[in-house]
Amino acid sequence: MVLILVAIITVIDVTEKIDKFVVNNLSTARILGYYGDFIPWIAGLISPITVFITIVYVTSRMAAHTEIIAILSSGVSFRRFLVPYFVAAFIIAGLSFYLNGWVIPKSNRERIEFEMQYFKKNNLTSRTNIHMQIEPNVYLFIQNFSSQTRVGHQFTLERFDSNRLVEKLTAENIRWDTTKNKWTLRYWKHKPIDSIFRIRPSGTTIQLASRGDTMDTTLAVTPKDFEATDRGYDGMTIRELTEQIEKMRFRGSTGVEVYETEKQIRYAIPFTIFVLVFMGALVSSRKSRGGTGFQIALGFLLSFIFILFFTMTRTFAETGSLPPFLAAWLPNGVFILISLGMYKYVPR
Repeated sequence: MVLILVAIITVIDVTEKIDKFVVNNLSTARILGYYGDFIPWIAGLISPITVFITIVYVTSRMAAHTEIIAILSSGVSFRRFLVPYFVAAFIIAGLSFYLNGWVIPKSNRERIEFEMQYFKKNNLTSRTNIHMQIEPNVYLFIQNFSSQTRVGHQFTLERFDSNRLVEKLTAENIRWDTTKNKWTLRYWKHKPIDSIFRIRPSGTTIQLASRGDTMDTTLAVTPKDFEATDRGYDGMTIRELTEQIEKMRFRGSTGVEVYETEKQIRYAIPFTIFVLVFMGALVSSRKSRGGTGFQIALGFLLSFIFILFFTMTRTFAETGSLPPFLAAWLPNGVFILISLGMYKYVPR
């Protein structure tokens, strides 16, 4: 099932991107390298659904050949009948958790870099209205920043004390110096609000009510922190997601819900496999006079409902309308309740 679905998705993806491959004059080896990273990502993404569809297909075939009735008639309980299902689910869930948590994100970095370079150049080159906290009570603002030139315009750095602005540093533009690994401010102005508090970036001394043409300074940010990446969390391991969440919370950055949701989903997916295996076995274990077609169709319908429900809760969480933990685990909770309700009516 994984191979079939991945093959279909890959063919569709190639069809959609073939024009961009030609425009960018990419070699066959470069394209194959991209899909070498794309296929594991897709396989990991659809693994819970493929497990569910496979369970429905195999179990319905067993039911159609009266194998399940023979097993239960021989004295084997329905719970014992489900043991091999859950053993396989445990193996697949463990493998999926390891791959999605640590292995696939590393290959995703090259995939994301490829897509940002050739497919989403506009997203890569610039970012506007950047607000973040870089130190306790110190906030940074840049009106727009170019990742290609590593230059930002309309830079502001403000220090607060007890919700009171005490110092402000502004510059017309800020440039990253790759040789010094420092920021260079151009046409900067320092405005002290309170003489007790002074912004003193590492390696610099700023006089009160001072200004100048250029100044080198060290800030707790690098150009990488300003890059506008689409689904950048796909390239992060679970540990890196945790560090990114802590960093964004400290800085007061927006969009932290996206990373929190992704982290919770990484933990929820293994349990999702158990839920879908249980539901798949229940849906397809009853013998039907009409054959296996209805049960397979029902399996696809339930898969569609699960994906729709999962997508809705994730969207609500990423917009801040739903807690990330609830968004990741609510589909599992709802479907396990449905499965337990179905369990009462399955012939055992």
